[in-house]
Amino acid sequence: MRRFYGDSVAGFKFCEDSRVGAPPVDASLLEEAVALTREAGRLTLEWFRSAELTVDNKQDGTPVTAADRAAERLIRERLGDAHPQDTIVGEEEADHVGSSGRRWIVDPIDGTKAFTHGVPLYCTLLAFEDEHGPALGVIDLPALRETVYAARGLGCFCNGVRASVSDRDRVRGSYLTTSGFDYWSEESLAAVRASGMFMRTWGDGYGYALVATGRVEAMVDPVAAAWDVAAMPVIIGEAGGTFTDFGGEERVDGGSGLATNGRLHAEVLELVRR
Repeated sequence: MRRFYGDSVAGFKFCEDSRVGAPPVDASLLEEAVALTREAGRLTLEWFRSAELTVDNKQDGTPVTAADRAAERLIRERLGDAHPQDTIVGEEEADHVGSSGRRWIVDPIDGTKAFTHGVPLYCTLLAFEDEHGPALGVIDLPALRETVYAARGLGCFCNGVRASVSDRDRVRGSYLTTSGFDYWSEESLAAVRASGMFMRTWGDGYGYALVATGRVEAMVDPVAAAWDVAAMPVIIGEAGGTFTDFGGEERVDGGSGLATNGRLHAEVLELVRR
């Protein structure tokens, strides 16, 4: 499959899958990314369930808060100091275009609606790509004190413990989660219901964390921006699973996302993309 790679969210390019034969990521870079994502996640807690929290709407109608802006600003400042030549792409600010060919992708709060309603399933996401493609990803769930992270060649971990997808090989009785059903087609909903899968709405980045740690078998995003899923190919892949868009390609600019334990991927893909 093809991997996602390029200079900016608007101009993502593709390169052939380079995971095979690509060198492992330096462990110190993963440690740095985890520490930074956790720091930004802790910052969001200053606004979580606060009576003083205010919510604005962006031009696309999605919510944004001071916590989103502050967390992204923190990450950008830290990355700018440590890696000034790297490109930084984020949800809340314009791209910083670097010259190194390496790129960081930031989603300061994935699940802003959950955040603004006091639901602790939101997360801070950070992804990194190098000349070989997706290199590392971090999902930090600050209100749950849980962090799932991975780097190419180093494996996937949850709070320091090795993480892996489930070994379930039958669709019936497996668990599928999603952020909501607004963007699902009636045909897809009917197909999943008929398959015997259990459906839940533990969504956004939390749903991908559940797949990577073997707690559910599939996470479905019928509509997804690049920063929503940029961390997922390496996290899910290093946990032993499969991540693609609804077209079946391992890319994060396809406008959708599907993560599974790998064994069920083809079957679940056929169910959800109707």
